[in-house]
Amino acid sequence: MWVPLLLLLLAVGAPADAKKKEEAVIEEVGAKQLEQLVEQHDYVAVFWYGRRCKIDCDAVLTELETIDDDTDKFGVQFVKINDKKLAKKYGISEFPALTYFRNKEPIKYEGDLMNEDEVLEFLTSLDAMELPDQIEEVNAKILDKIVEEQPYVAVFFSPVTLPGAILQTSRAAVSASARSRSWRTLTTRPTSWASRFVKINDEALADEYSLDSLPTLVYYRNRIPIVYDGDLTKEEDVLDWLVQNKSTGDDDDEIEDVSETMLEAMIDSVDYLAVLFYQEDDEDSEAALAELENIDDECDDRGIHFVKTDDEDAARSYGIEEFPTLVYFEKEIPNIYDGDLTDEDEVLAWLIHQLESDEIEDVTDEMLDKLIKEESHVAVLFYDENDKKSQRVLVELENIDDDCDKNRIVFVKIDNDDEAKEYGIEETPTLVYFEDGVPSVYDGDLMKEEEVLAWLLDQVENEMIEDVTDEMLDKLIDGTGHLACSVLRPAVGSHAYTAAASQLIPSAPSPLARPLDDKGQKKSQKVLVELENIDDECDEHGIVFVKIDNTEEAIEYGIEQLPTLVYFENEIPSIYDGDLMNEEEVLAWLVRQVSSDEIEDVTDEMLDKIIERNPYVAAVFYDKDDKQDLNTLVELENIDDECDKHGIVFVKIDNDEEAKEYGIEELPTLVYFENQIPSIYEGDLNDENQVLEWLVEQKESSTIEEVTDEILDDLVKDHGYVAVYYKNIDDETDEHGIIFVTTEDTGFAKSSAGIKKFPALVRSQTEEAVLKWLTDDKTLELPDQIEEVNGRMLKKFIDDDSDDVVAFFYKKKDKNADAILAELEHIDDDTERAGITFVKCSDSLAAKQYQVTRPAIVFFHNDKPVVYKGDLKDEDKLLEWLMEMKDTVADDVIEEVKGAQLQKMVDELDYLVVFFYDEKCKNCDAILAELENIDDEADDAGIHFVKTMDTAFAKSLGIHTFPTVVYFEDSVPIVYNGELTDENSVLDWAIKVKDDDSIEEIDRPTLLSLIDSEDYLAVYFYVDNSESSSVLKYMEMIDDEAAEYGIRFVKINDKLMAKKYGFRDPPGLAYFRKGKHIKFDGDLYDEEEILDWLTNPDNMELTDAIEKINRKMFARLVERTDHYFAVFFYTEKNCKQCEKVLQELEHIDDEAGAAGIDFVKIDDMELARQYGVFALPAVVLFRGDEADPVIYAGDLKNEERILEWLLVEKNPGSEVIEELSGQELQKQIDISDAIAVYFYNDSCADCAIILQELENID
Repeated sequence: MWVPLLLLLLAVGAPADAKKKEEAVIEEVGAKQLEQLVEQHDYVAVFWYGRRCKIDCDAVLTELETIDDDTDKFGVQFVKINDKKLAKKYGISEFPALTYFRNKEPIKYEGDLMNEDEVLEFLTSLDAMELPDQIEEVNAKILDKIVEEQPYVAVFFSPVTLPGAILQTSRAAVSASARSRSWRTLTTRPTSWASRFVKINDEALADEYSLDSLPTLVYYRNRIPIVYDGDLTKEEDVLDWLVQNKSTGDDDDEIEDVSETMLEAMIDSVDYLAVLFYQEDDEDSEAALAELENIDDECDDRGIHFVKTDDEDAARSYGIEEFPTLVYFEKEIPNIYDGDLTDEDEVLAWLIHQLESDEIEDVTDEMLDKLIKEESHVAVLFYDENDKKSQRVLVELENIDDDCDKNRIVFVKIDNDDEAKEYGIEETPTLVYFEDGVPSVYDGDLMKEEEVLAWLLDQVENEMIEDVTDEMLDKLIDGTGHLACSVLRPAVGSHAYTAAASQLIPSAPSPLARPLDDKGQKKSQKVLVELENIDDECDEHGIVFVKIDNTEEAIEYGIEQLPTLVYFENEIPSIYDGDLMNEEEVLAWLVRQVSSDEIEDVTDEMLDKIIERNPYVAAVFYDKDDKQDLNTLVELENIDDECDKHGIVFVKIDNDEEAKEYGIEELPTLVYFENQIPSIYEGDLNDENQVLEWLVEQKESSTIEEVTDEILDDLVKDHGYVAVYYKNIDDETDEHGIIFVTTEDTGFAKSSAGIKKFPALVRSQTEEAVLKWLTDDKTLELPDQIEEVNGRMLKKFIDDDSDDVVAFFYKKKDKNADAILAELEHIDDDTERAGITFVKCSDSLAAKQYQVTRPAIVFFHNDKPVVYKGDLKDEDKLLEWLMEMKDTVADDVIEEVKGAQLQKMVDELDYLVVFFYDEKCKNCDAILAELENIDDEADDAGIHFVKTMDTAFAKSLGIHTFPTVVYFEDSVPIVYNGELTDENSVLDWAIKVKDDDSIEEIDRPTLLSLIDSEDYLAVYFYVDNSESSSVLKYMEMIDDEAAEYGIRFVKINDKLMAKKYGFRDPPGLAYFRKGKHIKFDGDLYDEEEILDWLTNPDNMELTDAIEKINRKMFARLVERTDHYFAVFFYTEKNCKQCEKVLQELEHIDDEAGAAGIDFVKIDDMELARQYGVFALPAVVLFRGDEADPVIYAGDLKNEERILEWLLVEKNPGSEVIEELSGQELQKQIDISDAIAVYFYNDSCADCAIILQELENID
């Protein structure tokens, strides 16, 4: 019997002697060296000493040398010099003394030189290190300090050299800031956007902050990073963005919304961070946010930053599937809150408890994967929250959490059985330590926290080869490029020994089947001692080293002697056949494997694993004692690298029995496997170029594999579906899991398929007919067994089958799965009789798609999966559950929705029917029972059917009586006026409306509601006569085009309403703009004239409000060459300033209009970017036939300044003095022969009066 064996990754070495840290010594320099240092470095500290010192120079030097390392971290060069002449040059007459050169300018230290802390503060304080009027370059340590101490910091993360245009922009920003007198201290002026502007060249730090490309500008607002995504060469845009973000930070106490990139940067840089993952337009999220806003300030006071994000990718990366969810990050370690998010006091208490307590954080499986990938040292307790032993262990281990933190070990816990199984953990609690992703299981007593801590510290400090389970080994093989695994014999009496001994049988062919003895185990231990001497060297060559003592795993790889060393390169194993006691020889072999291009030699079991794991495999069957075979291999070695580049794994195997199984009689022979299907090469193996060409062709093209009769026998035995013949439908049959091959074995054809004439394909028809026949459900059905399907076939069953589908997801060669399958076969017929299709699927991608952990049973109805939670081996309970699921879905009910969910459906679904009802409705249940009968038919027609008791939503549509059925098409509502108890009439009406392209018919309440709610509404008033019908045809020609301009087009047959709006003798057309209407007086039979009238900017202009336009309307405005118009670019999402700025602009709309400048607004970030706007909100003036619009760069909250700017831009000769500042002013000075500049200040009382006088002489 085969016995599982455990592979081991070796990453251990003998502990090296600890080296004493060299004492920090301040370097001695001469005069010339000092001059060079001052010239080359921004920060240089110089200790002057001489023969005659006022106080003991040596004593002072001893004190200062204690801070030398600290100054180094801040980029300060600290030197000492004995040069009286040079000292005199810098004003030093008494010794000892300290001078600080900052950007070549000397500053003398006047404090106590014996107080090293004061000296360090002097040298590293932000004020001392600031370089005026230039962007200073800082290192990571300085940046941390600046961000920690300053509220607003702008940082350029730059490559080695900063592009000239960007550097010029950054200098301009600094210059503008300096001119506004806000570089050192913040004022209330809008140009006070930063208390510090620095640059840093540190790619490692940029990676840590998840900055994908350099250069990048990051703005830290109260330590929260915000990344600039605009063009860094446009200085005005950069400054506007900085001003906007500073202003936003000064605003009210809303929790800040962040993107995924910002969130990752904050998690990396902020020690204590609370993140609310929420969904837009979700009632629960909105309720939680409303409460949590109340504790934002309290969190700030305690140093906890609070942010929110609706980024689904960010949530998914942390395993968050339900919203809202609160996650607290402490030094990058996440912890999920599981209480009531609407109880702000409880949330605040929990956050404070997390801040002050020493609890081990609870994480999801995705969080754990992220931590293992990103952190060097991670300790994970797999536990069961409901298990008393787990709780007792947790109490003990909480005592060492702080010690782990101090030693850079991240300690977390996880209650997830599926994740535990992935690492081969069968019992909880279990502690696993991960070092650079390599796991090691603790096998001591978890109740003894001191021993646990000692073991963890030993793992960190001492290099040793980690012990892994077979599941851990599989994970490492999949994810590690170079892996060495020592396979050891289990120790007598160990768990692995017991497991191995219980499965060994005397008749087993493997030498491992002999009785397990202490002698073999001792040899394994001796080998391990030797191998641990080369663990460090393996690390240096990028080889991960582990160990495993699982004989079943050894047998799976064809290993017959223990101990054995196996090397894996990109999942391909190679066995070492030398002396394991010779560590130098072993190391040389491993290093050679990393650097050489040899084709790996494998066993038959390894070959099976490689074929199973890799879609494209080339295997050379050879005889290592045959010189000709060896010469052929030398040629093939030349194409090994090229095969790697094409994704083809190349191996060799010396095994006659395995060759015979594939019908190979002559050696050497090359066999290519694609998705486990073999194909034999019949050309010249000594022509490596021809071999490579053939292999690439096999991979890239859709050839049907040529097989031997032995291979065909195996295919028929191993695969549920095999098609034998040649046709051009090979790709399609592959996608449905059908193996398509050719064979010359006519004997097999006659005996197995009854074929007498050749070539032949059973039921051969046209290409399309053959494919249809092959993939038909009846053809695929296998009698008396559960059919095996791949992901594509399963999707076909789910989509096409009229039955419900139940799928058993499993892994091949899993004994537990085989046992479950044996039980499931007993109920296959029962499910078939009940109309349930039963299939099995070993496709890992399909399992991942439906988010199931194998083995698992999943029931599908209408493509919706439901996972069975019971005992998979209890077929009676499973059958009972399946019958219940079948009965449940048979009683189809119309889906109940409300609030945000209903609004989302109205916005996103093309065709939707909503049944509105309320609690007072007596006959609603009876009507619903009738309507349930047409739910499926509506689905078939592509119409989604839902019900709701959201009467507020109904009333917003002008619906006040219930029940009512409303049809929505592209968010436009149409009310059903027929009999609701006649479900067929409702269905026929909905389908008719869906298929009808005519203008929407409305009633009086709907008209009144639309007039109030729609910005632009065109209403065709008609009566039942021939003229109305004729005109209607012309109206319907422009209905869709009007919609593109944001104009809602409706029709109404209501004489009273027509008369009210001026049409005594319909038909007539009225145009409502924000409730105010105008009549069309032109030709109703000229559709082009009507469309021009509706879309004329003058007609679309709204009074008393800045009109909202779309892109189509914007294009119409731009076409007019005689027209000035100002565009307010904004966004309704995540823009706190937009609404406030809009309110200011509404105040000047009329005055701008009187001056011939129309004001409009548009929510379109992409369009804004086309005109150079990268930060919203923004105001842009379009000046008729002038090609380039002008962007307003001033204070958007100062309506008077904006109006002045608009008037000046429209008419530069007007009686208004133009306002300029910063680079714009400098540019005007540079290009003007003569210019008068009036400098003034907002706080100056007389300045405004003087300005009015000066404008009289402008």
